[in-house]
Amino acid sequence: MLNIDIIGGSLSGLSTAISLKKLNSNINVTVYEKHKKIGYNPEGRRCGEAHSVQDEWKKWKPSKKSVFNDIFTVNIIIGNRKYKVSRKPGLYCILNRQEFINQLGKQAKKLGTDIRTDSKIRDIDDLKGDYIIDATGCPSTIKRILGIKQVSLGKTYQQSIEGSNYFDKNSVKLFMLGGNSYIWIFPRDPKKREINCGIGISSLKNFDLKKNLEEFKKKNHIKGKINYTTGGLIPIGLQKPLKYKNILFVGDSGVGTMPITGEGIHRALLSGDIAANCIAKNKANTYPYEITRAFIKWQIIAMNLLRLGNIVNNIGEDATIFICNKVFKRIFNNNY
Repeated sequence: MLNIDIIGGSLSGLSTAISLKKLNSNINVTVYEKHKKIGYNPEGRRCGEAHSVQDEWKKWKPSKKSVFNDIFTVNIIIGNRKYKVSRKPGLYCILNRQEFINQLGKQAKKLGTDIRTDSKIRDIDDLKGDYIIDATGCPSTIKRILGIKQVSLGKTYQQSIEGSNYFDKNSVKLFMLGGNSYIWIFPRDPKKREINCGIGISSLKNFDLKKNLEEFKKKNHIKGKINYTTGGLIPIGLQKPLKYKNILFVGDSGVGTMPITGEGIHRALLSGDIAANCIAKNKANTYPYEITRAFIKWQIIAMNLLRLGNIVNNIGEDATIFICNKVFKRIFNNNY
């Protein structure tokens, strides 16, 4: 009988646990979560909370309490050009991410997963599972212990603003800036007319995120009361190695976020499901191949475009805006 230890009780860790138990209820699955609660902890809101639910991913469809708003339009502003992309109802939403993680935790527990909260793993030698799933995020706890550096890192900063004049219930806004940076405005809690307004950059270069976000807010007359801030490192694209001995890396520690857009929720859920399938079918060694096959298309396209963006930044802002227009026209007319 297989014993699986999962470090991290968030999206990728819980999706791995749920898929494992659904595939084979006899597999012993233990989730170790360092916080005292699943979902409702200091890291439960560490993202913009936008989620794309493709048709094949209805098993990860958020419950009513896990959804703040259904999103019907995506507005992309690049320089003086604006794109408005329609989304089918039910496929794109703004999550109450904490509640969604809590929802997954309840589902995993109901299926027989042993969830141990307030359990911080400090040494992987203490774990005796046949396989270990690293779902610790970025920076990865396990890779730090092993001395493996994560590469292609960016950073983000986000404010949740209530009573905002920019609240638009069923629409999100993306502003593409120079220097491979971008700003998002997502509608969060409708009862508070709350938005998530954040800024990200696809590098670790010296860039004052808070200062630039405040300047953007002032320029666009965005008002409201800041009630929450978050941010930190984001892993851009695949974070190799994807497997080390009996350790499989999922979520931010393995597949990272979507290059350019920073989207990571869908990737976290998918990587956990792929890891579970590989283990349950006794094909754990194929995990790196299966992950690469699932994500390689946009990995190649987006990473090359990011490199091109860095080159044209030296030419001037107009060239950067031109590239952004080409990239986002392609991205938002395709599923990823």
